[in-house]
Amino acid sequence: MTAPLLEVSGLETQFATRNGVLKAVNGVSFAVRRGEILGLVGESGSGKSVTGFSLIGLIDPPGRIAAGSVKLEGRELVGLAPQELRAIRGRRISMVFQDPSTTLNPVLTVGVQMRLALEAHARLSRREAQARAIAALERVRIPDPARRLEAYPHQFSGGMRQRIAIAIALLHHPDLVIADEPTTALDVSIQAQILTEMKALARERGTALIWISHDLATISSIADRIAVMYAGRIVESGPTAAVLRDPRHPYTRGLLDSLPAMAPAGTELAAIPGTTPALDHLPPGCPFAPRCFAAQPRCVEDPPEVIAGARGYRCHFPLGAAA
Repeated sequence: MTAPLLEVSGLETQFATRNGVLKAVNGVSFAVRRGEILGLVGESGSGKSVTGFSLIGLIDPPGRIAAGSVKLEGRELVGLAPQELRAIRGRRISMVFQDPSTTLNPVLTVGVQMRLALEAHARLSRREAQARAIAALERVRIPDPARRLEAYPHQFSGGMRQRIAIAIALLHHPDLVIADEPTTALDVSIQAQILTEMKALARERGTALIWISHDLATISSIADRIAVMYAGRIVESGPTAAVLRDPRHPYTRGLLDSLPAMAPAGTELAAIPGTTPALDHLPPGCPFAPRCFAAQPRCVEDPPEVIAGARGYRCHFPLGAAA
């Protein structure tokens, strides 16, 4: 088996607040290999996006990476100087952010922004840069890409702006793309096209993807493996089909039961009771225990991490055959 492209171990990202230290990412570990797609899923506030930002050093004060390791092909990224990280971001690791209105400069044309992104890591002539930009826009289905290079972001719909953001992330053919809810603003048909293109990118070029989403349907259609996050921790991980077919953690079960497709027509949708706990006031032991249908007195103790073959979970009372 080949060595991981990205290896994350014991990652902890904290934010200092008036009420104390908020542990947004709390001991997260996983690995991603070339050509593999890892789906990172969970409710809003579970730590998915902060995990993605942490991998490429985009945590600003009062946030900080308090512990852990992030290695890209064996090279430690935590603690690198800002200029060293900038040399990696965009070239070897790219990120597609959730809101394109905050990532595209409103006063520069799309073509200028794509050319600047190219010039940050490659020496290209103006003609070469334009050809690369046009090819990237074609890949994400922007019509008449040569003409649209001269347009400004406000002249595109929200979905098209998101596709442009994806195109910019792919300009340097990175080894790893971190995609933070990249298809949320897209209609279903365009979303399906983007998912197909991203899967082809992983298969043909060996690009690894970390696909962050709260949408289990999207994750199930693109990811090879899935990691389920809750309150800053990965509570379950494994091959996507195995996890969705036979979840071990009650939280994963709850997410699946809340899908409309799981409810018979005319019946009320199932819901996980309660809300995600505040990360600066987590309950003792398992943070999901106050909402869990399987909770028992022992759940006030911190659950161990269990590794069973390709599956992993944190639960005192796992569901299924492993219980």
